[in-house]
Amino acid sequence: MPEGDTVFLAGKMLDRALAGRTLSRTDFRHPALATADLTGRQVLGVGTVGKHLFTRFSGELSLHSHLKMDGTWEIYRAGARWRHPAHHMRVVLADARVQAVGFRLHDLELLPTGEESRLVGHLGPDLLDPQWTDEHTALAAAALAADPARELGLALLDQRVMAGVGNLYKCEICFLLGVTPWVPVSEVDTAKAVALARKLLLANAWRHEQVTTGDLARGRRTWVYERTRAGCHRCGGPVRVGTQGTDVRRRPTWYCPRCQRGPAPAE
Repeated sequence: MPEGDTVFLAGKMLDRALAGRTLSRTDFRHPALATADLTGRQVLGVGTVGKHLFTRFSGELSLHSHLKMDGTWEIYRAGARWRHPAHHMRVVLADARVQAVGFRLHDLELLPTGEESRLVGHLGPDLLDPQWTDEHTALAAAALAADPARELGLALLDQRVMAGVGNLYKCEICFLLGVTPWVPVSEVDTAKAVALARKLLLANAWRHEQVTTGDLARGRRTWVYERTRAGCHRCGGPVRVGTQGTDVRRRPTWYCPRCQRGPAPAE
């Protein structure tokens, strides 16, 4: 599932392409929206909350989308050839000059703009909220600390704690804290963990590359994430990968046994 910064960047791309335009064509290929038609509506803007996208239209109407594991929004000139097969298309929003196409979007819903909180009201503070304050940090830190026995990695992925962390940042935050993702929350400074999560997402919010080391060179962008072959970016030692979570929350999880203290699955 994409990280919050990926969704944030997608939202900014859509906003630049669509805001202020009046739609001359829309096409929905989604069971719940098969008869929907937004032709004639003006796009007021696109906003994000954590991993949720809201495209807002005149008439107090919003289109909610969630990328899940493989969804994407792409922008094309009118009439341009798509890079994905047409049968993967779920929605088109277009005028005479530009078309925004959503591919493999499993979650789509039209709803009154005033009811957006129905879909995101349960989330913790959005790490990329431009209005972020110390109060947001305190709220997220308290939510993270609420279950002190919980594995840190699982707590970081819980969008009800703070919205935006995905598996990459989970692994990298734990590395930078010097603990394995299986360590209980009680063993870390939760305010520090929240501040670190926001710092990493902010650093990558306006670019496609996701870098936690400060090094943009390919193969050197992360400390441990997906570095089973390359080794730890800090000590050069072996990076291990285990699994964390169950069912749909099960994720491959990378860590360095030299640089990170705490429990880990048996190899």
